[in-house]
Amino acid sequence: MTAPQNTNVVEKGDWKVTMNPDDIYKNPMDIAWSFAYEFGQDKVEDLYKRAKQNQWDSDELLPWDHEVDPSNPLIAESSSVYHKIPFFQKLSKSQKETFTAHSTAQLLSQFLHGEQGALMTAACVTHSVPDAGAKLYAATQTMDEARHVEVYAKYCEKIAMTYPMSPWLKALIDATLQSDRHEKVMIGMNMIVESLALGAFNNMYRTTSCPLLKKLTFNVMRDESRHVSFGHVYLGPVFAEMHEDDREEMAQFAFDAVNVLASAQMQGGSLASRADPGFLMVLDNCGIDQDDFFKGMEEAEEMGISQALPPGQIHALEDLMMPAIARVGLVTERTRPLYEEAGIPISEDLSVLEAMEGGNPDADANVAAAE
Repeated sequence: MTAPQNTNVVEKGDWKVTMNPDDIYKNPMDIAWSFAYEFGQDKVEDLYKRAKQNQWDSDELLPWDHEVDPSNPLIAESSSVYHKIPFFQKLSKSQKETFTAHSTAQLLSQFLHGEQGALMTAACVTHSVPDAGAKLYAATQTMDEARHVEVYAKYCEKIAMTYPMSPWLKALIDATLQSDRHEKVMIGMNMIVESLALGAFNNMYRTTSCPLLKKLTFNVMRDESRHVSFGHVYLGPVFAEMHEDDREEMAQFAFDAVNVLASAQMQGGSLASRADPGFLMVLDNCGIDQDDFFKGMEEAEEMGISQALPPGQIHALEDLMMPAIARVGLVTERTRPLYEEAGIPISEDLSVLEAMEGGNPDADANVAAAE
């Protein structure tokens, strides 16, 4: 790994946000030419047609002239676990407003950083997948991800806050980018990271009061539904024909990747965690003592205050990610006990996943599964 670039510190009034240094590393992926210029699978061709038909220009489609005031809640308070905690209720009005703005900015920053990771992984699949039709589809996903980076960067610029990438998210995407096979890249991105994103976007769509963010999220979500589908329709037949040893290698990679996410959640939440420097910055920027905050979280848990998602929201790990992995045969007899030992529930219920993959551009089909 080369030496990092200089750290970028953004100062806004009395607070500052430090961006992670840039990383550069080698990718061991093969480059695959294909001279059979045809689609190997009808379902991949259908996804490619959908991708062409559903391209969109954010400059023309989104109301960028809408004024965004981060001091006003962008997410409904009823959907925030923080507002249920007695400790939070003791904070001053100013601290509550500042925390709401900064914690939302931290979440949106993960959307932005994650989309850059998706852009790079989609490009890897484009040059490494041996199937000509899959190359064409992966190229449309690369364009989708470029557009997603563009729109989230513009939105974060409007709220004037961009937080560092959460370590667990970067570790997950780094492991995907540094893997040695395109199938692993697709597992890491199309099944795990994209499932995580699709669930998060659904929840944001349902809870935001900002019309710009709502429309932005809906269009991004429609793209993401195709990306998750691609992992299934292309990799399912590939794994079915794969030698058992190779399939077990894929299954192990899937478990290791999921375990990164699950471990982060078990350490107190994937975002609100002592292990996340970005969230600690949120607390510092809001004048909230870190020890007091996490003690308040522990007390709320002891009081039985639930951190469960409100009705209408989706749990990405249980509703999307694990069903996607199980659907293609990557929860094997050997790896099933690994999930159980790690405390990761194995859900094979496809109802939410299949509804989210609908991708109907004329209705809220992408979020209908949660109703």
